[in-house]
Amino acid sequence: MADEQGGVATSDRPLRADARRNRERLLAVAVEAFARNGADVPLETVAAQAGVGVGTLYRNFPDRNALVEAAYRHEVEALCEQAPRLLAQQAHGAAALREWTGAFVRYAAAKQGMKEALRAAVGAEGPLYSETRELILAALGELLAAGARDGSVRDDVDAGDVWRAMGAVWNVPSGPQWEDHVRRLLDLVLDGLRFGAREPR
Repeated sequence: MADEQGGVATSDRPLRADARRNRERLLAVAVEAFARNGADVPLETVAAQAGVGVGTLYRNFPDRNALVEAAYRHEVEALCEQAPRLLAQQAHGAAALREWTGAFVRYAAAKQGMKEALRAAVGAEGPLYSETRELILAALGELLAAGARDGSVRDDVDAGDVWRAMGAVWNVPSGPQWEDHVRRLLDLVLDGLRFGAREPR
């Protein structure tokens, strides 16, 4: 098939799919590498662990800061994408919300591990945190609204209230019991959301 300039058009769909897979692998490896080794992990190590060349890494992410920011956004997007999927799978909003808190624990662990790299890349303040916070609030709001509609979650709270309550997880000290303590905190939040709710329909 000829293109508009009279040349022969070739399909690049397989290349785009490969490039997308490479990018996903790089982001997944980067989260673990920065969380485990801090901000100074060599980018060549990230590329090697992802199974790609360092040139592929730099084609996707021009510098370390770009990779750190993209890796964090990747974790936030993965968390937020769970909300509609869980609502489609679970019978009630409260059940979906409980499952979602498991994904939140994984996100929180990644953010805690990446905090040094994030601080080096974007500083303590900046648009990254406000933008990703809005994404998380939207996902949380979707779960709460579904629970309020079916009666499994009380209807007098909003996503901002719940997010502030969940913020207690950032005060849990690191250590071997971190996940257990975080899950206990989130269970308390979930219990509060069910208190006074109607019976699920």
